[in-house]
Amino acid sequence: MLKITDKEFQQLTGYIRSHYGIKLGPEKRTLITGRLASTLAQKGLGSFADYYEHVINDDSGQAVFELLNKITTNHTYFMREPEHFRFFQKQVLPWIRSVAANKDVRVWSAGCSRGQEPYTLAMIMQDFFGKDITTWNTPVLATDISAQALEAAYQGIYGAEEVASLPERWRKTHFQKLDQDKYQVQQALKNELILRSFNLMNEQFPFKKPFHTIFCRNVMIYFDAPTKKKLVKRFYEHLMPGGYLFIGHSESLGRDSEGLSYVQPAVYRKE
Repeated sequence: MLKITDKEFQQLTGYIRSHYGIKLGPEKRTLITGRLASTLAQKGLGSFADYYEHVINDDSGQAVFELLNKITTNHTYFMREPEHFRFFQKQVLPWIRSVAANKDVRVWSAGCSRGQEPYTLAMIMQDFFGKDITTWNTPVLATDISAQALEAAYQGIYGAEEVASLPERWRKTHFQKLDQDKYQVQQALKNELILRSFNLMNEQFPFKKPFHTIFCRNVMIYFDAPTKKKLVKRFYEHLMPGGYLFIGHSESLGRDSEGLSYVQPAVYRKE
């Protein structure tokens, strides 16, 4: 296996950090080397310096997407941090129903990974609005930087052990059993997601309307403090007054709340 020099490691991780906000310290050196070794071999590249040049000179953008798919974990599962979903159902949705103009619900799953989070949000809204949901606009915007993760979310195929934590009625209503070990999301639920590739490090967000709720959980743990502060500020700017931001339980906004008040663990609200 090719080894990565100090200079090559700093060059590659510096590029990833400055363009995508992902901080990769020295402890990630073995991980990066291992995950990228096959890519270098397939492309006939003799060093990580050659690979870096390949990434920055690829105008198609495919090389950088392959890089991001390799180094990002995309680890999530259904009903992760379930108290968030209970709060969304019991507190957030009644508020949205009372304030949503033209019955337009604005929910964003930022860093949606393989789709478990936005599909869960969509199922909760199906339950909450019931038969009236046809009169509401309820699609969930689901974004991620990883093309591989977005493709998995689009396919909506999950192992039996992955859906085991879901209520049985959800499995029967919203999933089709493909075989003993696999379930696929029904098309009707797929239609409730708007899947888009999006880099949270973009200086400008393209959204014309603010959101009632933004879920960005277990994403900012990869960012350094200045990057996180900038991102939280952009979230604040794209939330409606009274809107909610959900982050991961291992994350904290601390003094960088940017006008967001603490509600409960990992839940903040725009003042």
